[in-house]
Amino acid sequence: MELYSDAYYIERVQAGDTGCFACLLDRYSRPVHSLILKMVHSKEDAEELAQDVFMKVFRNLSSFKGDCSFSTWIYRIAYNTAISELRRKRQEFVAIEESQISNVSEEEVSEMLGRTSTTEQLDKLEAALEQLPPDERALILLFYMKEKTVDELTVITGLGASNIKVKLHRIRKKLFVLIKGMEEN
Repeated sequence: MELYSDAYYIERVQAGDTGCFACLLDRYSRPVHSLILKMVHSKEDAEELAQDVFMKVFRNLSSFKGDCSFSTWIYRIAYNTAISELRRKRQEFVAIEESQISNVSEEEVSEMLGRTSTTEQLDKLEAALEQLPPDERALILLFYMKEKTVDELTVITGLGASNIKVKLHRIRKKLFVLIKGMEEN
């Protein structure tokens, strides 16, 4: 049970009670680490990047104006930190031809992704997610697992709302193609 809101702790830290930052750290360390780990695939890198994120959050907390929720603000920092690291490392990911994506109907996608109730189906979904580039994987994770809205995703990623909607649509189709390929093999 939460004793105080994020706003309370932020105000306290901004007023000089830096010990209250530990409460924010406790609240967000696990979700931030989880997002970064899903993006970078390395436990060590995720731990280091999560520390970097919280150092940035602490140093820049005075610039948090409350235009968005604190969780959205911190996810934006985590997202950008992980993307920067991945760009630096230049990892390669599976390329899917445009024709494969455009030939998939939304009904097929909804049916396949809607039946992720068994362990085997969840394992296939997880394996497909791992093959996506980190920015696409992050969008799916933030939208479906962290239940961020399109508006919140615009703040986190810096992309426009229509761009995010198109990306989510295309990523779902990519997941369908990847899972279908696993089932055929």
